[in-house]
Amino acid sequence: MRDYQKYATTVALFATVLYAALLVAAFGLISLAGNLDVIADRSVGPLVGPSMAGATVILVFVMLLVLGVNTPPDKQRVAVGFAVATGIAAYGLFVVVGAILIAVGAADPVGALIFGAGMLASPFALMVGGLAFVVALVYSILLASHYGENGRPLWPWERRGE
Repeated sequence: MRDYQKYATTVALFATVLYAALLVAAFGLISLAGNLDVIADRSVGPLVGPSMAGATVILVFVMLLVLGVNTPPDKQRVAVGFAVATGIAAYGLFVVVGAILIAVGAADPVGALIFGAGMLASPFALMVGGLAFVVALVYSILLASHYGENGRPLWPWERRGE
């Protein structure tokens, strides 16, 4: 693994942890402000919501790795389109995973469709996509701004030939 790939992987890992922390904080604030539950139907069980969020966290990590590891440093750019695609994919995966888990768990495909339709306009699903967009955009900015650096930052007295 080359140095830029190690850097991209490390930053992707930290960005993914940041994304998970932002999801937890955003879900809590939305729940408090709107007096809402992430999963309004308590009969589906306690693991549907965390499974939905976990799937999006894994998706964001994989997307960040795809962007960072496969793109050499001289070709790194601020990838707004990639960030939009990551946000849309996270939003869609959040809704689809929830619908699939409800369809499998309750053996009710109509209930799963109703759940999925209800989650499409949910502030929680919108926040999942929005935060994925922001994290992917900041990640691409970090990778694009890292080009040309060699080693650690130097103090002014350490730069002799510049």
